[in-house]
Amino acid sequence: MRSDANIAGPMTDPVPGPRTESTGADVSRETPPPMDDTPIGRAAQLAVDALGRAGEGLPRPEQTRVIVVANQKGGVGKTTTTVNLAASLALHGGRVLVIDLDPQGNASTALGIDHHAEVPSIYDVLVESRHLSEVVQPVPDVEGLFCAPATIDLAGAEIELVSLVARESRLQRAIQAYEQPLDYILIDCPPSLGLLTVNALVAGQEVLIPIQCEYYALEGLGQLLRNVDLVRGHLNPTLHVSTILLTMYDGRTRLASQVAEEVRTHFGDEVLRTSIPRSVRISEAPSYGQTVLTYDPGSSGALSYLEAAREIALRGVGISYDASQAHIGAQNDPSMVEGIQ
Repeated sequence: MRSDANIAGPMTDPVPGPRTESTGADVSRETPPPMDDTPIGRAAQLAVDALGRAGEGLPRPEQTRVIVVANQKGGVGKTTTTVNLAASLALHGGRVLVIDLDPQGNASTALGIDHHAEVPSIYDVLVESRHLSEVVQPVPDVEGLFCAPATIDLAGAEIELVSLVARESRLQRAIQAYEQPLDYILIDCPPSLGLLTVNALVAGQEVLIPIQCEYYALEGLGQLLRNVDLVRGHLNPTLHVSTILLTMYDGRTRLASQVAEEVRTHFGDEVLRTSIPRSVRISEAPSYGQTVLTYDPGSSGALSYLEAAREIALRGVGISYDASQAHIGAQNDPSMVEGIQ
């Protein structure tokens, strides 16, 4: 998407008459300032750079990375993070599957996947032992991205799973039997620590925890971390918290900076250097059945998720992420944070 053409288009003189040409240090007063000198110009250039790199591809993991996106606190951006990271990884050339384990089905909605009651869903996989390949659907707008949708039937799965054999590992077995090649599987968990979330933790290798940059951000995380330890000790020895992602970051407020500093102090290197700004575009995209990557590719939210995906992918193959090379600064530049309410 990078172009050598003048992005701003041809410029016209402000008054009639011959244009003053200049070379070297003498610049005409009629010559417009460089585009990067304005917030809009910087944002436009960032969009061109980041989207131009989106198709470049990233190093692919040696084996499928199964990432569980969990936080029992609601409203922290679990579903938003799941679908936008998945779309970003797919745009970078990966093959990605989103498993929607939330009975509300918001991830399915955001990806434009039909998930009414009659649609084969992850419920049929968990409770009826259906093959995962029978319920997976391709996402229409993003090549290489797939979704196993959730339906309202999943709301009763917590109770139905109690009496089933190997109730904690049914999703793990379904993923192991899935034969299509994948680079990433992202599992969107419900805002609870019940059997659905336990199934995700048993099936996964990594846990990604979105934390909003607001008051009480770390409240309740202790129980989630204890559950991760319990699952690692008894059911899945490879499970670990690999990634913390700061969401809803508003660089103009002192609170956001304080929360970010507290989280980085507490979790250290597990925290991504990229944070996700509070953005109206991110909130609007699901109502159109899209991720923010396809709804508004040049928005600060889209660019942030593209950069977060790069960071996750590079970490997974042991390559250090160089923040100085990042092409997104919206989370640190208040002038570029859009539509904060």
